[in-house]
Amino acid sequence: MKKVSILMVGAGRMAEAIIAGLVKDRRSIDRLTVTNLQNKEKLINIKNTYKVETSSKWEEEIHRHDVIILATPPQTQEEQLESIHSVYNNQLVITVAAGIDPTYMEKRLPENAAVCWIMPNTAAQVGKSMSTYVCGKNVSTEQREIITFILSAIGNSEELTEQQVHDLTAITGSAPAFVYSFVEALEGAALEYGITLEQSRNLVSNMLKGSAAMLEEGYEPSELIAQVASPGGSTAEGLKVFHEKGFKEIVHEAVKATNEHARGHGK
Repeated sequence: MKKVSILMVGAGRMAEAIIAGLVKDRRSIDRLTVTNLQNKEKLINIKNTYKVETSSKWEEEIHRHDVIILATPPQTQEEQLESIHSVYNNQLVITVAAGIDPTYMEKRLPENAAVCWIMPNTAAQVGKSMSTYVCGKNVSTEQREIITFILSAIGNSEELTEQQVHDLTAITGSAPAFVYSFVEALEGAALEYGITLEQSRNLVSNMLKGSAAMLEEGYEPSELIAQVASPGGSTAEGLKVFHEKGFKEIVHEAVKATNEHARGHGK
């Protein structure tokens, strides 16, 4: 892959996570410019922290870059794509916004525009994102290498169809919040037994690490459940409550609600 010049539109949490990952391999970057309309103090902090270029007028920076990453809220992107349309010159345009798929982007850009929709999650902040992505019809082999470079800077990724990225937004993008909600509940339960919050956090977070490690080793969830929950045992009683309260149904409904809301942004 030749050196690439990247324009980051937005300086929020996800934008900064991507920037932090990218600057670890500056040999592959010709220029990295970050823009932000609202929080000028944040822009100064990013400039000083990551030693990147910054600008408050992103439209004027488009011609100097061959990749544009739109890391702004979904409701801002129609106007931004329209601005890019008038000056588009074979750049790869990437969005990280929920619901803004290649079909949406291609309708608002010139006919030959190369676009990509990536859906990282907040673990990108520690280089552990599980991102899904889908490329538009005009993305070249060289541009695919750039997409791989960007995604690998923040963790792992899986290329899916456009519909699958929509459908799985709740699984990879939103589900960490579901997990953290479960963690809060476990920590709260642990606190009732007289330990400190620090002890509770240590117990729960390490339990999660170990559980995830077992899955990574290739064990099936049903097998792991059986290892912990012997028939008639204490764990089985706890799982019985999950079943009675409709735990799986609640999760499915949460996924459905998340996806329906996310799809609304791309209409």
